[in-house]
Amino acid sequence: MNPHDDTTTATRAATATTDTAATTNTAATATPTTTATTTATTGPTGPAETVVRLEGITKRFGATTALDGASLSVRRGEVVVLLGLSGSGKSTLLRHVDGLERPTDGRVTVLGREVTALTGRALRELRSEVGFIFQQFELVPSLTVLENVLTGSLATVRGPRLGLWSYGRAAKTEALARLERVGLLERAYQRADTLSGGQQQRVAIARALMQRPQVLLADEPVASLDPESSDQVMALIREIAADEGLTVICSLHQVDLALSWADRIVGLRHGRVVLDTPTEGLSKAQVMEIYGRVATSTDQFEAIELELATSGTPGTTGTSGLAGGAANVTDGAVR
Repeated sequence: MNPHDDTTTATRAATATTDTAATTNTAATATPTTTATTTATTGPTGPAETVVRLEGITKRFGATTALDGASLSVRRGEVVVLLGLSGSGKSTLLRHVDGLERPTDGRVTVLGREVTALTGRALRELRSEVGFIFQQFELVPSLTVLENVLTGSLATVRGPRLGLWSYGRAAKTEALARLERVGLLERAYQRADTLSGGQQQRVAIARALMQRPQVLLADEPVASLDPESSDQVMALIREIAADEGLTVICSLHQVDLALSWADRIVGLRHGRVVLDTPTEGLSKAQVMEIYGRVATSTDQFEAIELELATSGTPGTTGTSGLAGGAANVTDGAVR
């Protein structure tokens, strides 16, 4: 983790972890394919409240188009994974959900409020209902684990914000309970920079939970972790989401993990939604096939062939299907 000035990092972590997530119901679907079926977002069984909706979102940074007419809807309690290569628009999409970015065109609705129309206190209130988990943890290294978790409740603190004494007894008790929930209660008074990567990410999860969010955003939360720690962290997020009824939108680059962990997979390429389908009954080879139809280079062709070979699907139609395009998703290359 890159070192940060303590004050700057604390402010960034507190602001970011009080950022917003969103509401929506109909998602843009992938390009047609004959070997795998892509399905519009309809959710599990029966109607449910839409909490995140992005409609025709375009975002330009100068001459660069990060999102190009992307649409997505997520219903309460859903766990959705965003898959895509570096530069595909995953992080930018997440930042629109909590208002950290404003679209060039399009509309974002979160928890019944139009994010693009919110400013000041109204925007801060919305962000307080959305937790954010980052790839690089964004902890303050020199603070204790407990103090880092407590920064998740800074929005409720009045007066000076200096050390543990800034927080009331109730906040400290809740923070300790959150640490117990993620299995780190015994580390409460240990410096954050003495923890392993997996432990630091669990502290970040506890910090996000201090907001008591309705929506949880996670941007590549296990990209910096080893496989064992990745499995533990993702299992913890899924378990907490189920226990607390959270809606989760998470970007990942591991196809296997996404298939086993998410309710839906949404694929992005060059800022466009090219895949939106439930994971139930979906195989790794099918995901790779669908992405294979939107690839652009020989390297991507080779990557998908290798991915399919290692997925244990001999004789798959994936290799022949690649004649129409190359793969955008591999376990090691997708961001």
